[in-house]
Amino acid sequence: MTATERFQDLPLEEVLGDRFGRYSKYIIQERALPDVRDGLKPVQRRILYAMHFEGNTHEKGFRKSAKTVGNVIGNYHPHGDSSVYEAMVRMSQNWKVRNMLVEMHGNNGSVDGDPAAAMRYTEARLSPIAGELLKDIEKETVEHISNFDDTSVEPTVLPARYPNLLVNGSTGISAGYATEIPPHHLGEVIDATIMRIDNPACTIEDLMTVIKGPDFPTGGTIQGIQGIKNAYEKGKGKIVIRGKVDIEDVRGGKQQLVITEIPYEVNKANLVKKMDEYRAEKKVEGIAEVRDETDRTGLRIVVELKKEADASGVLNFLFKNTDLQVHYNFNMVAINKKRPMLMGLAGLLDAYIDHQKEIVEKRTKYDLERAEKRQHIVEGLIKMLSILDEVIAEIRGSKDKRDAKVNLQERFSFTEPQAEAIVSLQLYRLTNTDITALQKESEELDKLITELQAILASEKKLTAVIKKELKSIQKKYADNRRSIIEDQIEEIKINMEVLIASEDVIVTVTKEGYVKRTSQRSYAASNGLDFAMKESDRLLAKIDANTTDALLLFTNKGNYIYAPVHQLPDIRWKDLGQHVASMVSLDKDEQLIKAMHVDEFKENQYLIFITKNGMVKKSEFSLYNASRFLRPLVALNVKKEDELVEVLLTEGKSDLLLSTAGGYGLRFNQEDVSLVGQRAAGVKGINLKENDTVVSALEVKEDDQVFMVTQRGAVKKMAVSEFDLSSRAKRGLIMLRELKKNPHRVVNVFVLSTEYNQVIVESVKGIRTHINPATYRINDRYSNGSFVIDETETGKINSAWQEFGAPNV
Repeated sequence: MTATERFQDLPLEEVLGDRFGRYSKYIIQERALPDVRDGLKPVQRRILYAMHFEGNTHEKGFRKSAKTVGNVIGNYHPHGDSSVYEAMVRMSQNWKVRNMLVEMHGNNGSVDGDPAAAMRYTEARLSPIAGELLKDIEKETVEHISNFDDTSVEPTVLPARYPNLLVNGSTGISAGYATEIPPHHLGEVIDATIMRIDNPACTIEDLMTVIKGPDFPTGGTIQGIQGIKNAYEKGKGKIVIRGKVDIEDVRGGKQQLVITEIPYEVNKANLVKKMDEYRAEKKVEGIAEVRDETDRTGLRIVVELKKEADASGVLNFLFKNTDLQVHYNFNMVAINKKRPMLMGLAGLLDAYIDHQKEIVEKRTKYDLERAEKRQHIVEGLIKMLSILDEVIAEIRGSKDKRDAKVNLQERFSFTEPQAEAIVSLQLYRLTNTDITALQKESEELDKLITELQAILASEKKLTAVIKKELKSIQKKYADNRRSIIEDQIEEIKINMEVLIASEDVIVTVTKEGYVKRTSQRSYAASNGLDFAMKESDRLLAKIDANTTDALLLFTNKGNYIYAPVHQLPDIRWKDLGQHVASMVSLDKDEQLIKAMHVDEFKENQYLIFITKNGMVKKSEFSLYNASRFLRPLVALNVKKEDELVEVLLTEGKSDLLLSTAGGYGLRFNQEDVSLVGQRAAGVKGINLKENDTVVSALEVKEDDQVFMVTQRGAVKKMAVSEFDLSSRAKRGLIMLRELKKNPHRVVNVFVLSTEYNQVIVESVKGIRTHINPATYRINDRYSNGSFVIDETETGKINSAWQEFGAPNV
């Protein structure tokens, strides 16, 4: 062969695709996924077969694991010893498989994730129920193929006298496929199999009357019958598994949580460690100590609580935040007719029943053939006894064995097998060869042959055999169910008081975005004075709150931040707060416009949003109860050229007064604005003139008074009753006298209240002036008010706000 013929010039994509395709086919069919018939992956099947072949069975003594692993590697599975030993160990772990297939002496690992002892230290043998998987394998019931080096043969599947795939489940990941089949209760699975045999058209609802759902070896509570039903119908479904926990009273008026069962596949040591971390880091209040008291009598984890701790609240926290409760996703993929398939419960049972019919049929044929051969020989022996002296004389007169056989066949018409049996008969057998015993054996063989032929002739009798054997296994091996099944997945509600220590604090937010919470002690030490803030900044909100409350921060871009008070930085009153941008990712030009204190989201409360371009939106307050903390969330959809001006928390019935820079005021009832969802944009609130914008939005009553500040430094007090009640989307009423030269423009408008007793105005030069609105009399809408500053000295007013009584707060 020339060099040119030896090498092929092929595109890389084609070569890679072809090679990966072959590799994928191998790991799907021959490594990671179980066979639907016996529920075993190839390595598991080879381990069980090797132990059976070597006589390492449950009625005999234990044998070194290393010997079995060596046999498996040397004869059937040419891979690493660790992968074989790990598969063998898993089949012996009663917290991983519902019915152990391997019995092991020595350390075979633990529920804490400890590894098993090395295979040279442990001993193993097949369990009794594993014997049922291999039963009748010597009766040519399953196909055998050559092993990897053609020195012996191995089975392609085991006879599997019970539905092992459902009983022990399976988990595995291959190329493009994964499987997650939970363990089930042996008795229930056998009942479902028998129901399916009796009624092949039965529905999933029918099957679920006997097979309630998974039954995990570690017990626990399964929630979500609908998820189980979805999995049984389609092969995919989602359930929740939670540990078994009792709340016990202990001396001193304390309580403790006692965990006696944990979810399937959860590492106990990691679970205990995680719970203790939450205690140490004070992420949950009320836990005094976490102890693992597991011993040979069973699993026991104790979570000791502090006095007066909320036991159910702590338990809900642990369910939500640890592996005391986990989600389990069914993905029932198995190899069916050499192909990976996602299968429902009916499909899995049908595939198993078809397999059993084939096994029983092959076994019956094998037994029938053996019985017929023996019957033929017994007939020959009976005939021989009737002419025994002549047969002996004929044999004595023959030259050798072959000649004797030929002579017997020719003279007495024996067949070749009968002649072979006669000449092979040892002389001592003639002493007790009784004609009646042979006739009795012949009758029994006749009866057996008739039975076996009847089984082969009738599907009904064949299925009756399967059912009888399944019931026998059920009676012998079925135990009590370990997992409890509940219909609904319980929604976990966590009381904030469980998570954090309840403490009254003062929360401050500044216009430039500095946020902090301060303890009452730090505030009292300063007498509420010397608040740390930049000279250019001002206080946006000062709130008396509790650490169990929350803060809603709204920005001009229509976003909001849900900030639990306990997660705000704890900073002294005299120190500058932490900038919101260091906690949350905001745009460069995004600013805080409102801080709102929330102790609870009550019904019949609404948020009203008003934008610069006159859009108004009303939404239910409860929509803004977020589960994601300290991240920007959409409060309303704001157009690019627009921005949010004001957010009001209302009961939805009072009037709104919108004021514009151009001097228009529109009063209308909130009920004119219909409720919309969280992300909606809202409706037109006021009909603006060109280049006019909304500068303030107030919730007002008929007898309220409002105070207005203009850019020229004029202020004016007006009665709300001056503004007739109108409807939304109107122009509104004028509230300034229009001047042709240097007209007044509204900077802000406030509702006067006893809570605030001063207004501060700030000019473009940064000069601030304090004003007491109480000293001004009420004006009509058509005046331009009184000047409080000289704009030629201080510059125009660019902002105005109300503040608490103490000027240095």
